[in-house]
Amino acid sequence: MHQLTRQFIDNRWVESASHRRLPVTDPYRQEIIAEVTAGDSTDVDAAVAAARHALPAWQALGGERRGVYLSAFADALLASRGELMQLSSRNNGKALAEAAIDLDDAIACYRYYANQARALEGRQGRLIEHGLDGIQAQVYEDPAGVVGLITPWNFPLVTSAWKIAPAMAAGCTIVFKPSEITPLPEQALAEIAEGVGLPAGVLNLVHGDGEGIGAPLTAHPGVDKFSFTGSNVVGEKVMHAAAKGVRNVSLELGGKSPVLVLDDAEVEQAADWVMAGIFFNSGQVCSATSRLIVHDDLAEPLYAALGKRLDAIRLGDPLADDTDMGPMSSARQREAVQRYLAIAWEEGLVAVRDGRHRQLPERGEFVVPTLYRDVPVQSRLWQEEIFGPVLCGRSVSSDEEGIELANASPFGLAATVIAGDVERARRVGQRLRAGSIWYNSEQLVLPEAGWGGFGISGIGRELGPWGLAEYLQVKHLIGPESG
Repeated sequence: MHQLTRQFIDNRWVESASHRRLPVTDPYRQEIIAEVTAGDSTDVDAAVAAARHALPAWQALGGERRGVYLSAFADALLASRGELMQLSSRNNGKALAEAAIDLDDAIACYRYYANQARALEGRQGRLIEHGLDGIQAQVYEDPAGVVGLITPWNFPLVTSAWKIAPAMAAGCTIVFKPSEITPLPEQALAEIAEGVGLPAGVLNLVHGDGEGIGAPLTAHPGVDKFSFTGSNVVGEKVMHAAAKGVRNVSLELGGKSPVLVLDDAEVEQAADWVMAGIFFNSGQVCSATSRLIVHDDLAEPLYAALGKRLDAIRLGDPLADDTDMGPMSSARQREAVQRYLAIAWEEGLVAVRDGRHRQLPERGEFVVPTLYRDVPVQSRLWQEEIFGPVLCGRSVSSDEEGIELANASPFGLAATVIAGDVERARRVGQRLRAGSIWYNSEQLVLPEAGWGGFGISGIGRELGPWGLAEYLQVKHLIGPESG
């Protein structure tokens, strides 16, 4: 058994003061494949101290040289792409094809922020136009300081790239807590930091759970900013902890995103896009379009097309090339989704496809890809984030009714609109209350485009220039013109 018994603090692999260990499980083979140190507040103290010590020199290094390190991270991930795909599939349960998308996403993110770091240096001290004679006003963008980053288990290496890359580009130093469920791919980031000669203390990785690492990290007065991706319940705790000392916080939280299929949509193409929006990564996606809103005229043919596609999904070993969908990432998550399926049974929901329609593989933390139709808006399955391969549908008689239903949610992370007329789809999309809206498209995520939600889906943005801005503080120098 590979044992992860050390933390990466100040560019050294150090033993944790804690003697607890957490098992790391392969969710398909249902066996322990590693153990990870469950660190404690002593590790957090050491990591924060290292990050604080490294901060002045890392900021002074400048964006051009920070960009070199970010490019080196991208190169190292590319060199280990195949190995990391295998590791992610084994630890997370996602199909290899999905793991490949993840690696490419992470690589692109580090390259994008390498360029952003260089651009940041180029615009420091720029002059601001104003109407006063003899007065000069300049603007600088300083790093937010030491940042605490906490990521979930559904997209290892991706969510961490969305945080680490812009934080490094901005000149921040980092204490990073990956999920204890999927720590193995994230461990590579510390190894890369060591391999590329990243200055000591810039990136510190501390393994552990929420109690041992998450709570003391968010309560630590030496951390200037927090960025958290995960559940709303934990996000509120992070926000509450950050309030003491008035620390900055970014939160990327849950979603209950709609997909609208308008009456002029082509059914077969619409079915493909609907499937991609909910069943990718076994439905364990914060932006999963889990509420299907379809025009009455297309409901029957669309449900029929979706049923055929659900029957064709190949469940199995995520390391096998012919697998379409792997297991849930953990037994705990499978049980959470099963509880919603039990609620659906109690509520009498009408299933187009559910566990009665197919057998699960003999092993693995699988959930049957499920589709319910005519789901009441009062149903918990319509209202709450399930985070699994479960799609709930309702039909409407007009675009207006569909828009109203789509927006009738406290969440506002994402949405999709599908129509025959592209401009019509775009117009409907403009009226939806969400941070990312796709029309006649799969859920394409671009490093250049921001990511984040309205309402209880979060605070702040990741990716694009907005993601960099989350780790910067604006400073103005105003005084007499020189010379």
